[in-house]
Amino acid sequence: MSVKILSEARKEPIEARPPANVKPHLWLPLDKTSVLEMQLAEDHPITAYVNKHAEAKMRNHALSMRHDTLEVMGLMLGEVRTWRGKEYILVRDVITSDLDATSVSVKFDSSGFEKLFEKLDGAGFDYVIVGWYHSHPGYGCFMSETDLKTHASAFVSPHHIAMVIDPKNFDIAAFRLKDGKGVETDFAVYWDEYDDPYGGLKRIPKN
Repeated sequence: MSVKILSEARKEPIEARPPANVKPHLWLPLDKTSVLEMQLAEDHPITAYVNKHAEAKMRNHALSMRHDTLEVMGLMLGEVRTWRGKEYILVRDVITSDLDATSVSVKFDSSGFEKLFEKLDGAGFDYVIVGWYHSHPGYGCFMSETDLKTHASAFVSPHHIAMVIDPKNFDIAAFRLKDGKGVETDFAVYWDEYDDPYGGLKRIPKN
């Protein structure tokens, strides 16, 4: 991981209501789902809202290496917002590049940085890096000592989160760094209104 790619200037968060179309991730256990559903029913933001397309990219990236038992990783791009005095992030897209991976470690391959920079330049929207994702194929969702060192050295802003995916056990979790430890935090999947082909409209009967 190169710190250089994370040195963008922090932008002032915009005040905006969190997304309206939001659901817990399907891989969350029922006890976490029920708690999150109650949080989402309140008019206060949770930590992170992950666009359904970005979530699918991360999940499918991890699943693609499931049978090879190789870790994957990438960067999460999005926005930092506030609502009613609380800061939250939107993960609008993710990018990755060539990786040097084993079953217990992963990093960007040195030959893939040019491709990574090209993807950052071609993101198509005005973004900030809001965190990173990586996988733990078959051994659960947590922040290892290496993960904690990576996060502490490269993802230094308060809004940065780490998304960890276990594609073998169909598990997923988000973490923030607190007092040098990875503390699990809440997140949900959102979709924009245009992602619903009829914008939420019901069928109109015709005579």
